[in-house]
Amino acid sequence: MSLFTDTYDVIVVGGGHAGSEAAAASANMGAKTLLVTMSLQNIAQMSCNPAMGGIAKGQIVREIDALGGYSGVVTDETAIQFKMLNKSKGPAMWSPRAQSDRMRFAEKWRTMLEQTDNLDFYQDMVRGLLIEENQIKGIKTTLGFDIKAKTVIITAGTFLNGLIHIGEKTFGGGRAGESASTGITEDLVKVGFESGRMKTGTPPRVDARSLDFSKMIEQPGDANPEKFSYLSETKTLEEQRSCYMAYTSQEVHDLLRTGFDRSPMFNGRIQSTGPRYCPSIEDKIDRFATKDKHQIFVEPEGWDTTEIYVNGFSTSLPEDVQDEALRKVAGFENVKFLRFGYAIEYDFFQPTQLKHSLETKLVKNLFFAGQINGTTGYEEAAAQGMMAGINAALKVQKKEPFVLKRHEAYIGVLIDDLITKGTEEPYRMFTSRAEYRTLLRQDNADLRLTPKAYELGIASQERMDRVIEKQKKTDLFVSFLRDTSVGHEDVNPILEEKNSALISQSMKMFKLAARPQLNFEDVKKFPKVSEFIEANGIDREVVEQTEIHVKYAGYIDKEKRNADKLTRLENVTIPENFDYSKVKSLSTEARQKLTLIKPVTISQASRISGVSPSDVSVLLVYMGR
Repeated sequence: MSLFTDTYDVIVVGGGHAGSEAAAASANMGAKTLLVTMSLQNIAQMSCNPAMGGIAKGQIVREIDALGGYSGVVTDETAIQFKMLNKSKGPAMWSPRAQSDRMRFAEKWRTMLEQTDNLDFYQDMVRGLLIEENQIKGIKTTLGFDIKAKTVIITAGTFLNGLIHIGEKTFGGGRAGESASTGITEDLVKVGFESGRMKTGTPPRVDARSLDFSKMIEQPGDANPEKFSYLSETKTLEEQRSCYMAYTSQEVHDLLRTGFDRSPMFNGRIQSTGPRYCPSIEDKIDRFATKDKHQIFVEPEGWDTTEIYVNGFSTSLPEDVQDEALRKVAGFENVKFLRFGYAIEYDFFQPTQLKHSLETKLVKNLFFAGQINGTTGYEEAAAQGMMAGINAALKVQKKEPFVLKRHEAYIGVLIDDLITKGTEEPYRMFTSRAEYRTLLRQDNADLRLTPKAYELGIASQERMDRVIEKQKKTDLFVSFLRDTSVGHEDVNPILEEKNSALISQSMKMFKLAARPQLNFEDVKKFPKVSEFIEANGIDREVVEQTEIHVKYAGYIDKEKRNADKLTRLENVTIPENFDYSKVKSLSTEARQKLTLIKPVTISQASRISGVSPSDVSVLLVYMGR
């Protein structure tokens, strides 16, 4: 029987981070899934930096893992360095980041996908979509196959009509050495979708053997590294590879400026918007002309390879300018280039054209995930892919969509931002985008999300059992500290050492542990505490949960109360085809924006730019509140 005589439940177009998580999620939900990609050798390829996580992005990876996704496991299995960023700040800001082995990362992803039931693979280019009466019916491939499906997820990354720029050279491509994808944009525009162009760039890759690392600043991993996945099957790193830091100089900047007249960014050949928070080196020296130096992070691409990623030196300048300027950076005097930096332009679709489930409003059963929605970053793409995969499977199963709210997950913030506000530049997640970041910490993603994933059937029993045990032991530890007193003779030496006020009588441990001068390493020195930890098998994760609960209980409770207020507005739904033109009291801007975006709740309506508090009050009256 031919592979394509059956109708698939879900077809995923594209095998990047979004496509890989989408395929895994829908298959694990029991949907018969087909992953179609232009190259099976490049599944889950790290197109840019060889790293996962970072500020707010690390929280997303932990959320993906908590929901039963693969990104956390793959990262742990292929990491070469681990760092917890922002440890000097409060726990809401702590963000895990891992340097990965690029080749092993893609290999591990491929292996895990091949071991996933209900998942088929096919290598071909998708050149169009089968759309009938505003409903997706399948895909058309370059080799001439029409493959039928109940739902389709487009995760095309930077490949849609991709154009690569190096200096004055321009050629089609979705990634260096790979061709662009054509036909999908055209089919979508035909049925009424609004498309736009965005730009991103990547730095040169160089040969480690040609660098002098003694002239750079070593950046080792954490002394006690953690990991991403909550599963016990992955282990923390025992050995790590160092990264290094170097600096540009005024001389480097002057040399780079000599190529500006041949730069596609400055001579008008690139019109599209690039990522604000990951600018090219030429953009940095143009926008921040008063700065005489910028950081460059020198990152190894794996355990065994000599390939180095020059983070912070993204560029589309001509090759000769890249070469001459980089040689003036200390340690790069004899640099050998493996690949020059380049910029890439590609099609995206304004995400206001989507529902919260990531299904398109115009075409039924069609989902978008990843850079096609105007985002940048592996983590953001993977999160969208996972949510699209879950919701495509739920759609086939005729079940309600799975939507995470802003107070439940960074993933919820990401999707809500995209579909409510849209984006004019590649969207990147930051902790500052989340108004409830004290609730959305990296340490509690499993407590927040695994029960939801277990109900859906994508989180294993093992994951759920670990969550139950973690919560039970945390509650036990907190209760122990609340209920147990400690004498002054046991704690005063510790308090004195930490310059904390001494006590003259017994005091509850909870109150002492809440003191800012004490950390839990100090608390563990209390005799009763160390005995309790040993007797109850309290591990590092439980200690961390307990410490955060003790020290930040007031802040957490306050955020929960604020989130509850938000939830009340979330519960006030707006009918799907509500006619805003009838509401004369609305401002003209609000009426236009509300008609375009079609919010599903009053809460979402309140977050639309141009909708004022008075407009929200008017809507509440109309909804009978």
